[in-house]
Amino acid sequence: MSATSKEIEEGLTFAPKFDAAGLVTCVTTDATSGDVLMVAHMNDEALRKTIATGEAWYFSRSRGALWRKGESSGHLQRVVEMRLDCDQDAVWIRVEQTGGAACHTGRRSCFYRAVTKGEGGAARMTFVDSDRVFDPASVYGKT
Repeated sequence: MSATSKEIEEGLTFAPKFDAAGLVTCVTTDATSGDVLMVAHMNDEALRKTIATGEAWYFSRSRGALWRKGESSGHLQRVVEMRLDCDQDAVWIRVEQTGGAACHTGRRSCFYRAVTKGEGGAARMTFVDSDRVFDPASVYGKT
């Protein structure tokens, strides 16, 4: 029996709503600063492992595989708090980021570029907070 909209939106029934691919979007922020570190996806297994272990687990759409954040780089994410949005189709986790970098590019956050209006109103990208914490080539062995 599935939960009703009222139970999902107003009650305490845990009933995450996965999309057609079996995924839910997860926004990850730094528990101290509140900065957005990354946006990724979780399948049911990743969500349950995150809850069970207190460490962030995700599902890689490009690799089609489950992964624990930091398993290659050592930059683990310890979950301080997890929330679901009103209709339970998005997850927000607040984490303590070890090693100082959440992005596979070696940066603190995946959001290291700002979009501004350039000449003639065209979108323009500029780097912000873009210093690398680690060299991805030495950590992942690729350029």
